[in-house]
Amino acid sequence: MKILDNELSKSYTSSSHSDQVTDQARNILTKVMQFRRMMISEDSCDSPACLSCHKPHLDKVSMAIMQKKKIRFVLPAFPGKSPNPAKVLGYLPDMAEKQALTFLNDLCQQIQSIYKPGAELVICSDGRVFSDIVGISEKHVTSYQIEIDRLIEELNLTALSTFNLDDIDIKSDFDQARYELVKKYGQDLDSLKDKVKNGGAGSSSAEEKEANRMYLGLTRFLVEDLMFPGQTRSKSSIQKECKVKAYQAIIRSNAWTDLIAEKFPEAIRLSIHPQICGSKKIGIQLLGRETWMTPWHGVAVQTGNEFILMKHREVKKLNAKLVQDENGHSSHYELMPQN
Repeated sequence: MKILDNELSKSYTSSSHSDQVTDQARNILTKVMQFRRMMISEDSCDSPACLSCHKPHLDKVSMAIMQKKKIRFVLPAFPGKSPNPAKVLGYLPDMAEKQALTFLNDLCQQIQSIYKPGAELVICSDGRVFSDIVGISEKHVTSYQIEIDRLIEELNLTALSTFNLDDIDIKSDFDQARYELVKKYGQDLDSLKDKVKNGGAGSSSAEEKEANRMYLGLTRFLVEDLMFPGQTRSKSSIQKECKVKAYQAIIRSNAWTDLIAEKFPEAIRLSIHPQICGSKKIGIQLLGRETWMTPWHGVAVQTGNEFILMKHREVKKLNAKLVQDENGHSSHYELMPQN
């Protein structure tokens, strides 16, 4: 009888510990999802504690807790500044990136307040993956990546690190690196086109809807980036080119996603894009509040005690002062009070 009591006690203790781990994992996910980006649809949930939204990530967070390890997140982002001067200040990171990096680091510190080992976030910079498609020079991608690493160190953002295509042995042959990436992880173009078409024709498949949404979004951004002041091409010819490039970008994006999953199998996947309820990715805000614009497609504008993101051409229409950083580089705009 005593042996049976001991076994029951062990079973109860084990079950109790498992419940504690699950509760802690859910608390961590709830904290992250307070800053999530959600697709608005009839299936949308309005709670960061949504069980369906937690489910795809719960095992990874629970495993880290049981092993007393940091919770690791990966985020494909910070590729390089848009080549369109009507949208950005230049090709180097500025106050827009500083604000986003600082928020992401602060989010990891908030997790540490409820889970002692804390969290870390790997920024998987995808600029090198798309540079030839979006029209960013390799030189500018390199400068951007170096400056992001410098800012992380300068601002003491200890929860952040970076990973990019340069970290793979490519011997500076970036075209070959992109070719190898698609060769190993890329999907069939015709299959992708079918998914995009079906997603725009009322398909009930979440994967097909996502493919269509991504295609339309990328096409729009590519067109915007090429419609810079002084260019002489017609908008229709640019749109035609960008529709082709959007498919290339999606294939590379998905290939980059698969490579990241292979390199960081234990990590929770974040995304700059809004996600549906129960997605395998968590859409994450970059400034701690909802905005569709990213730091690399806009300019930081100081309005009182906070920063917002705007397109450069729109800021210049306002009563705003350009502010330079300590190195004399354009940093952000400060909105001036009306007289």
